[in-house]
Amino acid sequence: MNKKGLFITFEGADGSGKSTQLKMAAEFFRNKGFEVVSTRDPGGTPLGQKIREILLHHDGKVASYCELFLYLADRAQHIDEKIIPALEEGKVVLCDRYVDSSLAYQGYARGIDTEEILMLNNIVAKSLMPDLTFVFDVSIEVAEQRVGETKDRLESEAKEFHQKVRFGFLDLAKKFPNRIKVIDANQEIEKVHSDVIKILGNY
Repeated sequence: MNKKGLFITFEGADGSGKSTQLKMAAEFFRNKGFEVVSTRDPGGTPLGQKIREILLHHDGKVASYCELFLYLADRAQHIDEKIIPALEEGKVVLCDRYVDSSLAYQGYARGIDTEEILMLNNIVAKSLMPDLTFVFDVSIEVAEQRVGETKDRLESEAKEFHQKVRFGFLDLAKKFPNRIKVIDANQEIEKVHSDVIKILGNY
């Protein structure tokens, strides 16, 4: 593909503040005169919205591979319909979750082989990886407080599951230090935003 734009992903646990930080980063880029596309994985397209509904609110057991393939199906549509066209037009694409979430949740937490996930992801995502990934690292306790009482299917998982997800994100950051930047998300929103902007200033 002839990619002219910039692809940045926002990762972390539910309650890490990543969605808020994505909105603030979008404002930062718009103020600099860039065209920005803000999207999310899953659910960045009309078809993806339906898949997201199943993933987050299905009432019953979902097999680990079924869960992974639903995320990958969403991503295949998302990449084709929205992300690649925007990048080819030179836009800045900011995405709330992407492949690192698959690795952290379905790999580290569910136990599916991460090499397998990456191989499958490369097929559906046409080998497109982000130029930059932020991981908003937050303690399990702070994340729980922020999420509150109303939880979706994944937010309702046991504490041990969320600990594995957190470890997964931090381990990925060690493996891919050039792409993944860890931000302390236990801090106040403005301080977190300031840390993000320091890194975005290089792009």
